[in-house]
Amino acid sequence: MAYIINDISRTFNEYLLIPGLTTQNCSPDKVSLKTPLIKYRKGDVPEIELNVPFASAIMQSVSDNNMAIALARNGGISFIYGSQSIGQQAEMVSKVKKFKAGFVVSNANLTSEHTLKDVIELKQKTGFSTIGVTDDGTSSGKLLGIVTGRDYRPNKDSLDKKVKDFMTPFSSLITGKFGITLNEANDIIWDNKLNSLPIIDEEQRLKYFVFRKDYDNHNENPKELLDSHKRLIVGAGINTRDYMERIPLLVDAGVDILCIDSSDGFSEWQKLTIEFVRKNYGDKIKIGAGNIVDKEGFLYLAEAGADFVKVGIGGGSICITREQKGIGRGQATAIIEVAQARDEYFNKTGIYIPLCSDGGIVQDYHMVLALAMGADFIMMGRYFARFDESPTKKLMVGGNYVKEYWGEGSNRARNWERYDMGGSNSLKFEEGVDSYVPYAGKLKDNLEITLGKIISTMCSCGVTSIADLKLKARITLVSSTSIIEGGAHDVILKETKN
Repeated sequence: MAYIINDISRTFNEYLLIPGLTTQNCSPDKVSLKTPLIKYRKGDVPEIELNVPFASAIMQSVSDNNMAIALARNGGISFIYGSQSIGQQAEMVSKVKKFKAGFVVSNANLTSEHTLKDVIELKQKTGFSTIGVTDDGTSSGKLLGIVTGRDYRPNKDSLDKKVKDFMTPFSSLITGKFGITLNEANDIIWDNKLNSLPIIDEEQRLKYFVFRKDYDNHNENPKELLDSHKRLIVGAGINTRDYMERIPLLVDAGVDILCIDSSDGFSEWQKLTIEFVRKNYGDKIKIGAGNIVDKEGFLYLAEAGADFVKVGIGGGSICITREQKGIGRGQATAIIEVAQARDEYFNKTGIYIPLCSDGGIVQDYHMVLALAMGADFIMMGRYFARFDESPTKKLMVGGNYVKEYWGEGSNRARNWERYDMGGSNSLKFEEGVDSYVPYAGKLKDNLEITLGKIISTMCSCGVTSIADLKLKARITLVSSTSIIEGGAHDVILKETKN
């Protein structure tokens, strides 16, 4: 008969943290959220550490280049979704690596032969009021001039009026040379009372814009996750089908780390993918694997050479794998068992392999529980899908603003490779749903609140680092009635206006 595990499969909602002694040294300003992203040997320092323990999920509705830039600027990492063409994914990676704080690649460009109608339509489409006019209409063409709202009057000027007839020509522009520092660019802006400064190379090709409104941006992100060349760090999701073609282009684009995106990581297909990376790139290219939920799955991927292992099957808010296939495990139980296996592996080999907890997060305190139970960082989809920086539409539904959010296992995503079992290339049934999440605003504002909660909880546990949290946290099981007790109860709540 089948092997039966009689222990209950538990979720984060069934646990609470017990306070530890909060010493005088245990204050929010002394708490560090740094955590390893990739494996390292005992006594060594990981080549890549996150400044906050968050990764955005490998999903079409979550992680594009805009999310990757925003999250890396705040200390975490995004894995840009792989369920798109190889060229498109590589281009997204390249945009992140080329990003410089304060230096903005122009995403609104026209030629001098375009018309005022084109200017207005482009402004409505992109929201950008400063338009670069280049010889070929691209963001890297030869700069001929710029157009701002001060150059035309839409109610009086003819919509057929050519851009060359009302743009500010290059001869009248003040520009900065490519290679200039942000401080130098800002000095030019302030000395000349400019709103924007085009940055050009020796051939007069447009490279960036620096805007007055972004003056303080570079001082507002002290936790930026940067590589040795001061570029933002970015990851990318891959599958076990086209990895031989996809990985080389992602590497050329500058990707820092890969992650095999699969609902079932306990698979020979993942081992073959990791072997391809090691054979062709050695340890230079880092690669995470998963998802798994038990000791056996972890050891398989650890021996295969994974740089981190992703834990969780069926616990995502839009995932219905458990409902459809009966496959999965409560996220808390999965993390606890895999973390024990990871620690045993570390004691045996001297190699520490970080764990990524993927799924099961409903409340912010669940994040602290995941870390206390042994995870090194947390991958989330729903949490990040709510923000301005996610790639989906903001809509008004039922009188409230929402953002679209769909699973990679849904028909909408058409990501059959994620559920690859080595057979025919089609999605036989869905393992995810198409939904909405409440719109929440900017990533930075929400992330600061969440991190504040995590830091406060860690102080209550008497720890100032994630490593100490793993060692010293005390966790208790809770009953269904104590869960009710933990919320507002036995009172009549006042109605509040949004």
